[in-house]
Amino acid sequence: MSPSLTTTSPSTTPTELPPNAGRAATGIAIVLVAQLMLVLDATVVNVALPRIDTDLGFGPASLSWVLNAYTLTFGGLLLLGGRLGDVRGRLRLFEIGLALFTLASALGGLAQTPGQLVAARALQGVGAAMAAPSVLALLTTSAPDEAARNRAFALFGAVSSGGASIGLLLGGLLTDVGSWRWTLFINVPLGIAVLLLARRFVDETPRRPGKFDLVGAATATLGAVSIVWALIGTPEHGWTSPRTLAGFAIGLALLAVLARTEVRHPHPLVQPHLVRNRRRVGALAVMALVIGANLSMFFLVVQYVQRVLGFGPLASGFAFLPFSLGIFAMSRVTPWLIGRLGPRTMMMIGTASMVVGYAWLSGIGTTDTYLGAVFGPMLIAGLATGFVFMPITATVLGGVEPEHAGSASGLLQTTQQLGSAVGVAAIVSVYAAGAVPGEFVPGVRAAFLTSAAFAAVAFLVATFVLRPQRKTAVAEVEPEPVLADAA
Repeated sequence: MSPSLTTTSPSTTPTELPPNAGRAATGIAIVLVAQLMLVLDATVVNVALPRIDTDLGFGPASLSWVLNAYTLTFGGLLLLGGRLGDVRGRLRLFEIGLALFTLASALGGLAQTPGQLVAARALQGVGAAMAAPSVLALLTTSAPDEAARNRAFALFGAVSSGGASIGLLLGGLLTDVGSWRWTLFINVPLGIAVLLLARRFVDETPRRPGKFDLVGAATATLGAVSIVWALIGTPEHGWTSPRTLAGFAIGLALLAVLARTEVRHPHPLVQPHLVRNRRRVGALAVMALVIGANLSMFFLVVQYVQRVLGFGPLASGFAFLPFSLGIFAMSRVTPWLIGRLGPRTMMMIGTASMVVGYAWLSGIGTTDTYLGAVFGPMLIAGLATGFVFMPITATVLGGVEPEHAGSASGLLQTTQQLGSAVGVAAIVSVYAAGAVPGEFVPGVRAAFLTSAAFAAVAFLVATFVLRPQRKTAVAEVEPEPVLADAA
């Protein structure tokens, strides 16, 4: 069946469950567990870094590679993973990627040297890049109807955006009661369980025969790796250092070669029409900006509650519960709201709320309390993030042909990784510019205002770039279209 676009409204909600609803719901749950594993691994080791340093002797300069090795390979290989899933079968690639991720998690937990742990984290990123692009495509094909698909998108958004804060909570718990090694070992039983159950409840997608775009694969992968590598090094080396400028120059040159290749190749890695759609590109930009804004939450707030408020690793994880609970609470109502407000309106409301939350956080000081200065803005940021994630996902995937669903998903998740890298680089650089040796709070105001600025730009993009064009007003009138069928 070819994909179609339809609006989500109360009248389209089915009154009876489809015959395969139980199996489909189980399949969706299994795939979402895997997505949670892939997302939370970006932060689950954060609160354990001091103990990892003590145990393995990293040193301050190299310790960041415990995080960066995962981000670099994950972000750099996502487009390739998406295309491989389209060509070779998404369930098959999902299983291969998850198996590699699970094996790498076990190896990381057993690591005895810094090099072994960094290598294991990089291998985790490779596995995640193979599995992650297939997640959205499998959710789409597993859902029996449009209502179920919208609920799956909402849960995907909640898991993807809330997984980072859940990672902090889980990492703090495992580190406090056991060892930092359990932040990696925890993936092993979960990964094995998903691998054993996936094929029973999730159907394979058709393989799409055709030549593989080797030049596109090489330029997309190396270009993304080069840009992510440059971005994650800016806090240490600066935006104008030869290392940073060279990384950007090489990355942009490779992406230029990619663009030239894709318009000529009969089986391109990235379908040109995916990035010619104004609404899709606008939604991708909003996603990158929202993710970038939220990075101040994970980089600065976790340090504030530990260094200024005196929280331990476990308490720091619990401190992020308002953010996580806000996202999950909102995921329960966004499938209902999208049919009444439309994706664009939801993005505008959510990003405007994020501006308020981060502007509020910019006022924290040394004499403030958690409830007085952190709880409120963190809850606002969580609710706002949950409010925008599902409509962004629906807009990006709306109207995508089944054979290109993996590529579109890879494009969306690559945007998330680049947004994360840009957010870290910008926020850390701004914070460092105003920092005072021995004190944490100086520099925080400007850094949180940078997050507010990211959210403000996202609001402007949603307002003006996603505005319906008059000549296509009939097709684009709100409630706006969402993905209805890609099976």
